[in-house]
Amino acid sequence: MIQVLYLAVIFLTVFIVALVIISQLSPRPIQARLQQLAEGGQAPNEEPGWMARIVQLTGPLAKITLPVEGWENSQLRIRFMNAGYRGASAPVLFFASKTLLAILLPVVIGLYLYISGKTLAHPMMIGLALVGALVGYILPNVVLERRIANRKREIFDSFPDALDLTTVCVEAGLGLDAALARVGEEMRFKSPVLGEELHLVNLELRAGSTRERALRNLALRTGVEEIDTLVAMLVQSDRFGTSVADSLRVHSENLRTKRRLRAEESAAKIPLKLLFPLIFFIFPSLLLVLLGPAFINIYRVLLPTLGGH
Repeated sequence: MIQVLYLAVIFLTVFIVALVIISQLSPRPIQARLQQLAEGGQAPNEEPGWMARIVQLTGPLAKITLPVEGWENSQLRIRFMNAGYRGASAPVLFFASKTLLAILLPVVIGLYLYISGKTLAHPMMIGLALVGALVGYILPNVVLERRIANRKREIFDSFPDALDLTTVCVEAGLGLDAALARVGEEMRFKSPVLGEELHLVNLELRAGSTRERALRNLALRTGVEEIDTLVAMLVQSDRFGTSVADSLRVHSENLRTKRRLRAEESAAKIPLKLLFPLIFFIFPSLLLVLLGPAFINIYRVLLPTLGGH
């Protein structure tokens, strides 16, 4: 029975990991919504049925760690927006995963120790259980931070190109609002994340929001410092009547320089990152292949000769 429970826990863990991987490899939100509308499916703001069922099942677990009130105006909601999770199910799934992993990992550790027959002292077992619960509770935060970092990096890498397109549109005679809408349509093929954010800016402008508020919301959603700087520059240009095209050109040039410096920095870190795999994995294998036959010959020929045999 213990082995069956252990296999069931392993199956559930692998299923959850596979579900997360499939959700990450699924089509981008904008493309999925457009495809659903083209096929005459559900409304773009509605969540899939399977997601609603998962939220309904994990709701009781999420209530254990979900803050009762006030979290919507906290830094956690901003982190969800920076990661691209804007649905109402995001906090429920996040806190449910924290609770489930905090309970599941100590159970897996206990089953493994019981099946393997290892006997540990009670303080050691309690310590392992606490460590497993702590790792399970922190793991969703690590995944969320990783998602935020990857999303910010993608936005930063594509933002200079978007600024160049915006500059071309503004110099061609379009207004800034129309230029942002046009750039959002063009950028979704290269960077769906940035295209979606610019599309949300266009929707806010159509809904009657001011340009300053829509741009500040863009900086808040992305969390990229360079976009915040651009928003401040555009607001100042709008207030003082300076040329928007010149401001965009200067800022895009600075961003392109910063992107090149980051690429050079990453390239300079490659030798140091390759040092440890070379020392601990590649060099021993090369020494074994190159010097192995020589050592065998020395052992067979030279040592008996020196020993007088």
